[in-house]
Amino acid sequence: MSSRMRLWLVAVGGAGLAALLVAACLDLPRFGGDRHPYGDRAVEASLSRHTANTVASVTFDQRAFDTLGEMSILFAAVLGSVVLLRQTRDEHRAVPEPAAVSRPVRRYALLVLPVALLTGLYVVAHGQVSPGGGFQGGVVAATALHLLYLGADYRALERVRPVAPYEAGDALAASAYLVTGLAALLAGSAFLANTLLPYGTFNTLASGGTVPLLNAAIGMEVACAVVVLLAGFLDQAVEIEDAGESGESGESGESDERDESGDGHDASDERGK
Repeated sequence: MSSRMRLWLVAVGGAGLAALLVAACLDLPRFGGDRHPYGDRAVEASLSRHTANTVASVTFDQRAFDTLGEMSILFAAVLGSVVLLRQTRDEHRAVPEPAAVSRPVRRYALLVLPVALLTGLYVVAHGQVSPGGGFQGGVVAATALHLLYLGADYRALERVRPVAPYEAGDALAASAYLVTGLAALLAGSAFLANTLLPYGTFNTLASGGTVPLLNAAIGMEVACAVVVLLAGFLDQAVEIEDAGESGESGESGESDERDESGDGHDASDERGK
């Protein structure tokens, strides 16, 4: 396809999209008015399925299929980062050296770490009841682990953060989300429909039907994905070194030694002659 044809396709497609956006904006409710059909239906559906947090109901019930796409984007991004940041043949791992950490930073980082971790788990567990959910709680729990890197050193973080279990947890969480949707399909309902479990008692952790299950799966997937992603970047910054650079440094050291001796180069020239 020629560049001229591509430009025509972009122009036609852009004009059509612009026309649709203008038509949609002209039909929007008046700002500050009392006509909110989508909001009213979303709140009604949330309350009828015993989900106190309407946002969680929309995310994991009314448009749970869209959330599957968002989770897939994150999963694919982490997978791509792992592939691109993997150790190559011309790289080797250097043992990270502990850096000096000031006493106040060490003290407060280690004090905040368990509080932040529990806060992340709390946000995930109460996603269907209060503001928050799997996405927010997963990020909080994952970043809480890395306070150990700030308060101690990288080797301490590595001991509590083996990458392989988190990679498996990421895959299992994504699979659990899919399996929940397929179970609803096998039960004779729509994919990811909230029909598998009873809705439970309103405003409790067991309310919402399948919303808590999907919320927990997303929380686990996000937490594991963030840990794996940060592990790849930290490995590049702290551990992995280029063998060429180390070779160059070694060669420069040898040349310096030869220059200091003052005899090695001249003797080799004489032998060559």
